Amino acid sequence: MPRESFGIGNVRVRSGSSRALEIPITRLVTGADVSLPVRVVHGRDDGPTVWVSAAIHGDEVVGVEVIRQVLAALDPKTFRGTLIAVPIVNVLGFMNGDRYLPDRRDLNRSFPGSARGSLASRIAHLFMEEVVAHSEVGIDLHTGSDRRSNLPQVRADLDDPRTHQLAEAFAAPVMLHARVRDGSLRWAARERGATVLLYEGGENLRLDEYAIEPAVAGVRRVLAALDMIDPVAPADHEPSIECRSSGWVRARRTGILTLDAHLGQQVTEGDRLGALVDSFGRTLRLVRANRTGIVIGRTEAPLVNSGDALVHIGS
Repeated sequence: MPRESFGIGNVRVRSGSSRALEIPITRLVTGADVSLPVRVVHGRDDGPTVWVSAAIHGDEVVGVEVIRQVLAALDPKTFRGTLIAVPIVNVLGFMNGDRYLPDRRDLNRSFPGSARGSLASRIAHLFMEEVVAHSEVGIDLHTGSDRRSNLPQVRADLDDPRTHQLAEAFAAPVMLHARVRDGSLRWAARERGATVLLYEGGENLRLDEYAIEPAVAGVRRVLAALDMIDPVAPADHEPSIECRSSGWVRARRTGILTLDAHLGQQVTEGDRLGALVDSFGRTLRLVRANRTGIVIGRTEAPLVNSGDALVHIGS
């Protein structure tokens, strides 16, 4: 007996098939419609329902390419379960290359949202009802924010055994135990009973290959761990380094930053990471590690003010 079709939006997707659709969000002042782009891979055989999403922040483009590559390798006739792929959640921000929505709200602080709230709240509500409500596992793809780059990493509640298992399966260079922020997709989905992994890697508005490749491989490993695809061939990769906490080294002076620390570098408290200099090259202040651990993020901005975040270290 064929598997039941999958309903989302106003369409149904037959088992053993893949379908792209658009779920209406709002209408522009020009009269043009804005919709949430979705592709559903509804496998022929039973299995879990998983979502993978990107560009909740409109300037984070790495995840869009990750989802494209993941989908290109899937065959719905051999796929087990259902994958809901949403490559661009913040459509309006994405069109403008802007992290936020036109009303300057952060979509990832607007969940679970409301059908009658602000634009951000309405998009969050739509995503919760059409995507999260169907799913038991979610993978949300992010990059560093403005002028920051991140080492490929999974952030998740590592105290939860199932989440820890899937984070291990993803096998990013680092998995970081991260508290859940109220209003985030990860928080709202967890409240609905979903297991959520948040991936960070690369810089905003850039297609950083060093962040794309491990994310594609990681998503495929999670799908394999859930028995939705055949096991991924063993790869030559190291197990994730587990970090239980993290913190930023901040600028102690205003100046021009020369940063020597690179992503993935192991550092010891007190190690030199760079220096702040004036316009003639005179050293104003050395930048030193404030803890022992691994560099999981860094600023790419050369001009910094006192108090600015410079290097993110996970311990």
